[in-house]
Amino acid sequence: MTKTLRFLCVGDIMGQPGLAVFQRWAPKLKEKYAIDSIIVNGENAAKNGKGLTPKIIDFLKQHGASIITTGNHVWEHREVYAALSERDDVVRPANYPSGCPGKGVAFCTVGGYTVAVINVMGRVFMRDPLDCPFRGIESLLTFVRTKTNIIFVDFHAEATSEKRAMGMFLDGKVSGVFGTHTHVQTADEHIQPLGTAYVTDLGSCGALNSVIGMQYEQVMQRFLYHPFMGKFVVEARGPITMCGVWIEVDVQTGKALKIERVYIADETISSTLDTDQSSKV
Repeated sequence: MTKTLRFLCVGDIMGQPGLAVFQRWAPKLKEKYAIDSIIVNGENAAKNGKGLTPKIIDFLKQHGASIITTGNHVWEHREVYAALSERDDVVRPANYPSGCPGKGVAFCTVGGYTVAVINVMGRVFMRDPLDCPFRGIESLLTFVRTKTNIIFVDFHAEATSEKRAMGMFLDGKVSGVFGTHTHVQTADEHIQPLGTAYVTDLGSCGALNSVIGMQYEQVMQRFLYHPFMGKFVVEARGPITMCGVWIEVDVQTGKALKIERVYIADETISSTLDTDQSSKV
């Protein structure tokens, strides 16, 4: 009988609304889908919707996360720098320069098996000058595959074309590739020809009636009257979504057997939140 493990991969958490929906629904989804491990992107989990702190890392771990991935906003709060370097449960994109705090791959034990989670960031339409994500992950996999064949990649990128290219580039080399950063869940989850599960973007944990988690009023002002004179504010009104996928993996081959989208829209969370979510831009 084939031994398998199931992983819940959760999209970018947006401030307090995202943390609240993760706290409520991660345990429920873990039970519903018989999940063995949860991977979540936390780079927007701070109150203002940018960055991560050690307290938030602990909060996510307390409520079920095994590994926390990040992206370009991970540097927002300097207090997290030490945690990036010292902890084994949080990663930053591997293609940042080697002198940056932290590392691009984390290992954890799930059901007695070693699992690797790699974080890498795209370059198309992204402002940070980074090393090539394709060459970088190719080199990193040389090491990682000596440790395990159960490998997940969070590709934090803007362009769907770059994400799709990464998915095909890694087909057969890793168990799953999921995109983050754009906060909009895509409907293209599938198993690729050589056995790698793929989805272009997991989506996010944040307000449904928003612009990628921010109140739309301020964002519209920027689109209509650039340059922008005001604040972006994390939206805490209305339904709060939790988006992602769960992936089932054959532990012997490391290949994905199934991928299924997860989408929750909770209409009760917003009434419990602190609405002072403002962030100067």
